[in-house]
Amino acid sequence: MVVRINPSILAADFANLETELGRIANADLAHVDVMDNHFVPNLTLGLPVVERLQQVSPIPLDLHLMIEDPARWAPLYAETGAFSVTFHAEATTDPVAVARSLRERGARAGIAIKPGTEIEPYLELLPEFDLVLIMTVEPGFGGQSFMAGTMPKLGRLSEAVKASGLDIWVEVDGGINDDTIAVAAEAGATTFVAGSSVFGAESAAAQVDHLRSLAARHTH
Repeated sequence: MVVRINPSILAADFANLETELGRIANADLAHVDVMDNHFVPNLTLGLPVVERLQQVSPIPLDLHLMIEDPARWAPLYAETGAFSVTFHAEATTDPVAVARSLRERGARAGIAIKPGTEIEPYLELLPEFDLVLIMTVEPGFGGQSFMAGTMPKLGRLSEAVKASGLDIWVEVDGGINDDTIAVAAEAGATTFVAGSSVFGAESAAAQVDHLRSLAARHTH
């Protein structure tokens, strides 16, 4: 089973993002949180910054759009050349149409599920997605504590993905660190977003390798 570590630059030094991306050059992808202060009560960065990050990042970008109206905005983010673009299930009434628009533009299509959202309505739509992100905190701010109560939902998703035989990444985001990554891996996650635990480390690269090793030992 392939394990991926996607550090979240939400925990990076925003004044030195190119340098910060260099610190995680050994990671699989750089997770970029786009927040609009409407879907979530926080405002981060938008399309012009993502376009520039795409030009300087040593690794592909894994965009997480915590925004309203993904049908309008998500395709524009895909057009920056991002490897994957994930939008929230709760922000759209037609997730299939949004996912297809992303694939048409060459990006892997991801759908994110908040802690209080049931996964079952989306399991029958799995062929439309390349990635499903289970939020293990309420979206909006970094540095929150991992919500273990989301693990049964993660497990149900993982089993459905395995049964489908499709190449769908099962991603978790929120409170991932040395202690919680094993819990998430045991529940079936294969792709892990970690912010504070990576960028707060003395060596971000060493922490990426460490987290990858921890996750690999618990992935089955």
